[in-house]
Amino acid sequence: MDISNITKNLHPLEIKVLLHYSDKDELTSERLIKELDYKEGHANQAFSWLSGKKLLKETGRTPHTYFEITETGRELSKTGTVEERVIALVKENGAKTLPEIAAALSIENKDIGSAFGMLSKEGVLKMNAEKRAEYTGSALPSRIAITAELLKKASGTENGLLDNADLSAEEQSAMAGLAKKRGATDSPFKIIERETVTYKLTADAKKITEALKKAGVTGNEIGEVTPKMLATGEWKNGTFRGYNITIPPARIIPGRTNPYVQFLESVKDKLCSLGFQEFDGPLVETEFWNGDALFMPQFHAARDIHDVYRIKNPTHAKSIEEPYLSNIARVHENGGDSGSRGWNYSFDREFTRRLILRSQGTVLSAHQLHKAEIPGKYFGIARCFRYDKVDATHLSDFYQTEGIVLGEEANLKTLLGFLKMFATEIAGATEVKYVPGYFPFTEPSVEVHIKHPVLGWFELGGSGIFRPEVTKAMGIDVPVLAWGIGIDRMALMALGLNDLRELFCEDIEKVRQRKAKF
Repeated sequence: MDISNITKNLHPLEIKVLLHYSDKDELTSERLIKELDYKEGHANQAFSWLSGKKLLKETGRTPHTYFEITETGRELSKTGTVEERVIALVKENGAKTLPEIAAALSIENKDIGSAFGMLSKEGVLKMNAEKRAEYTGSALPSRIAITAELLKKASGTENGLLDNADLSAEEQSAMAGLAKKRGATDSPFKIIERETVTYKLTADAKKITEALKKAGVTGNEIGEVTPKMLATGEWKNGTFRGYNITIPPARIIPGRTNPYVQFLESVKDKLCSLGFQEFDGPLVETEFWNGDALFMPQFHAARDIHDVYRIKNPTHAKSIEEPYLSNIARVHENGGDSGSRGWNYSFDREFTRRLILRSQGTVLSAHQLHKAEIPGKYFGIARCFRYDKVDATHLSDFYQTEGIVLGEEANLKTLLGFLKMFATEIAGATEVKYVPGYFPFTEPSVEVHIKHPVLGWFELGGSGIFRPEVTKAMGIDVPVLAWGIGIDRMALMALGLNDLRELFCEDIEKVRQRKAKF
């Protein structure tokens, strides 16, 4: 044991304990509070530090149960318990109905009912033929007087605590019906369970104590010069604690925004700087807006329970806006005014009202179409939900950035330019490729893929030009570019991560150390 090194690194709280006690003393927090004028936190800190240096060992734990009087209990100690007040009222004013008693005493009916039930069981009150509570003349049960005494005793203490060990058997029995561990707002007492931990100094502590005495250390050395000391000159007469320059400085952890939140904000800033307007919508959507309005047939496999989350209550929306419901229904059944033949099935107007958690960000575009300006550019960042197996590139709930561009001049080349911006400028990818895709609501359809240094190639998102079945039903007769990009996957690349789950990491230390790369 390096006595010199340990001695140099002792805190005054530890030094005073070592100098004041021997290895024969049983030490508790209460004893240090009383004899050394420590606060409870100081005592516990001293025990923790000394235990870490192997100068103190735990010798026992003794559980204690205390009863702390509540505000309800303090009020009852002044006004009397409900039982006492009910008995006094009936004695003085004769038999009354329970509602009359409740009104006269300004006490809730349920509390009057509980009090009458207990007193009736004990034979103090009874219900007469007129359904009125009346006093029987019997002696009051001892618990009423004991309860009043417990309330008085607890109210008279400084901290409002009664130790279970100090109560008689009768008092403990009465307290069982008065105290609760949790939800004690309406109870006279709250149960508090604590442990008294006892410690003893170890044999090594004796050597440290001798070294402290030899060095003249008292534990009262000045560790910090205050303005008051400078003003009064008190510092001139004191001795100073040694300053250990090898101790690392305290780590300063300033507040900061989560890196992923910063990334989301950067995407918004980028799109707004390009003249896009932001849109948003609810997490809970109807099958109509989530799929039907996007020309996705109601028999599509993605409508299955294994792909979307349904709402348990309520299960369906009350209605769908017109004329969009009728327009979309015609498009599905026969193509409507879109120029196509539709899906050739009978559109289910009950199914279309079913409520689900939105499974794709494109639902925001469907909502925006009928109120969009032409020309116009819109985007949204949407939290989406799908029943999917979670792995490095898939989550069951995820973010998408969704956008549309409306205008006579909008074309596929314009769309590819936006996709390249997402892949290179926002995600930071160096290798990008475009793959033909299929979506019920766009034609042509394009998927953009990027190459991750660890995970390899994966899809960043889908895009295309909305089909007339989608746009004309909403009153739009110009080309509409649309995309739904996995913003989580862009962040995966931009933040230098290898697993989507790290974006929602619960380890605060990892979040603090993560650097934004945008």
